[in-house]
Amino acid sequence: MPDTPRRDRDDDGRPRNARPRDALGRPLPPGSQGVPQLPEDLNLSPDETLALAQQLLDDGRAFSAHEVFEAAWKSGPDDERSLWQGLAQLAVGITHIQRGNPTGGQSLLRRSAKRLSEAEPRYGIDVTALIGFAGALADDLAAGTEIPAARLRPLLQR
Repeated sequence: MPDTPRRDRDDDGRPRNARPRDALGRPLPPGSQGVPQLPEDLNLSPDETLALAQQLLDDGRAFSAHEVFEAAWKSGPDDERSLWQGLAQLAVGITHIQRGNPTGGQSLLRRSAKRLSEAEPRYGIDVTALIGFAGALADDLAAGTEIPAARLRPLLQR
């Protein structure tokens, strides 16, 4: 039986992926130069989360923005879970589009709109506009419309 590569694990035995990644979150070969990765234990205030995620989205790094939102939902209060999950799904939907997967993008954008519709708006997040953004983008993907990169930078706050 061939040797299987061992997966990186943290001190608690949870799997971690130490491989470098490109700007779209795809793993690169070991030893490659990837984009800077966010710490696994990221714990920011809501305002810091939104500022960092907005900058990442503006820079075309939706996968990294997804990781920021994921950290917020894992470390935040339960009553904010739908909000942060919906934002994470929005970022993953954009990531799928960036990676050339319109079907995956459409699916995640629709899930994002549904999740955001269940969320209570907070922190100046323009939930209504983001639901409309996700729905319009998903509709255009379904229609086969070409989506320019500039359109993949939603404004998170009013």
